[in-house]
Parts: sequence; C-alpha cells; structure tokens
Amino acid sequence: MLAVATHSGTFHADDVFAYAVLRAATRGELTLTRSRDETVLAGADLLFDVGGVCDPERRRYDHHMRDKPLRADGIPFSSLGLIWQDFGRAALETLCPGISPVEADAVWRMLDQGLIRDIDISDNGAAPSGPAHVALLLESWNPFYTEPARGETEAYLEAVEMAERILRRSCAQAHAAVQATDMVAEAARTAADPRILTLDIKVPWEDAVFDLALTAVLYIVRPAGAAWSVNAMPPQRGSFAQRKPLPDAWAGLRDAGMAAVTGVADATFCHPARFVCGAKSRAGALALARLAVEAP
Repeated sequence: MLAVATHSGTFHADDVFAYAVLRAATRGELTLTRSRDETVLAGADLLFDVGGVCDPERRRYDHHMRDKPLRADGIPFSSLGLIWQDFGRAALETLCPGISPVEADAVWRMLDQGLIRDIDISDNGAAPSGPAHVALLLESWNPFYTEPARGETEAYLEAVEMAERILRRSCAQAHAAVQATDMVAEAARTAADPRILTLDIKVPWEDAVFDLALTAVLYIVRPAGAAWSVNAMPPQRGSFAQRKPLPDAWAGLRDAGMAAVTGVADATFCHPARFVCGAKSRAGALALARLAVEAP
C-alpha cells in the first residue's frame, strides 16, 4: 500500500488529476493524506504538489520552487505533468484495458502533449484559461462559502472521480486514434490508386494521413451510417481547404440531379463547398472518387 500525500485547502486541476493518475497506476492500492503539516507530510511515501522539492528518485513531485522543473520546450511542469512522467504508463494499464505496450507508448505521448501539458500550462499561468477550460471546471468542485457542511476532502475526491472519467475518455480517444493510424497505413498499402484511400470502418483518418505522410491522397472513401461518403483531403492539418476539391459541376446537387450529372445511380449529394459527397453504396462512393480524381 503506497502512502501518498498532497496539500489540504483549495485544490486545483493538477493535484486532482495527479491523484487520479496515481490511483490508476496503483490500482487503488494507496492511501491519501491531505495536510499542510510538514511532520505529517514527511511520513508519506510519495508527495505531490507540496513539499518544495522535485526529486523523482525520492518520490517528491512539487513544482512550486523558484527553479521550476521544465519540459523540453520550456513549459513548466505542474504536479500532474511530473506524476505523468513516472506513473502515466502504469496508469494506462488501468485507464485503457487491453492496450499493447507499443500502443501505450503512443497514447502516453499523445496525452502528454495534449491534456497533461494543457493542465501544466493552465496551472502555471503560462496561458489564459477560459471559463470552459477543464481546469476551471474541476476547480469548481471546491466547496463554496454557501456549503458549510460540504467536506473539503469529500469535494476533492468528487473532483478526482470526474478527472478519472476524463482521463479514461481521453485515453480511449487516443487509443482509437493510434489504432486508426494502423488501419489507414494498411489501406494505403493495399490501395489500387494511391490518390484514393478506402476505409471499411468509420475511423478518424485526417491526422493519420498527415502522420504517415501520405501526400498522394486526394479522397477518402468510408462508411457514413448506412451510406458511404467521399471526403476531399485538406492540404494541411486542420485546414478547411482541399488538396483537390470535388468537381465544380457537382456542387450542391442532390439525389436524381447528382446521379444524372455523375452517372452514378446511387449518388446522393455533393456539399456546395465541394469537400464531401456521398452514395448509398461502397461501389457508388468509389465510382465518385474515381471520377473526381480524373476530373480537370
């Protein structure tokens, strides 16, 4: 049983998330003390967000010193970022059941550069946090003056439960993205035409295409509910433009009009902005993609 401790009083997102990570990493085999008493804190196996020392070998994870521990990019760590470095991979075994070691390493990095780093930034005031920022939302669990009967530690543990749910969902999302990259890579390897990427499952594809440097891809064919869609590939990550927009003659057409112009009997629509079109079948969507590729 690992005895961990942090400060009492007002809590913030970093110490809330840090405890959620520790709880996942130890599978709940830990005890928690919240105190400002140095004598009490000194008896803990592990301290986080308190103590004035950052020394992972001694299991001391504070960041409130003049010489703050920094990430490679110069962003200061919070207690969450420090705990994630040493306990994040073990936590993933609980937060993301069934994950392989290779996938876990990729998911760890994705969270470290996403949610975890963002909490580090917010806690250190390195960037403004709007009212909907997850850090401020979690801090709203601190008892208000209108809640005299609400215990401080009770409120802290309520916030930890919410943080754990966020962690689990973030891990699941990152895991899905990692698996999607493998699917996109296989689809690219087996593609009859490198300009058309066909996916038989609706997976997140855009980041994977950029991560894999698939510069030839112009269109992605994939399921869309009971139908199929053809998405035009953007030129840069997050762009609303397209490497090659769908044909201008298709813009805004629907059903019979779309079928008449394309010659694809089950064609259903083309968005006026020409970034997506659709058909009722996989074969129909592939036919539209081939026409788009050959269009001037």
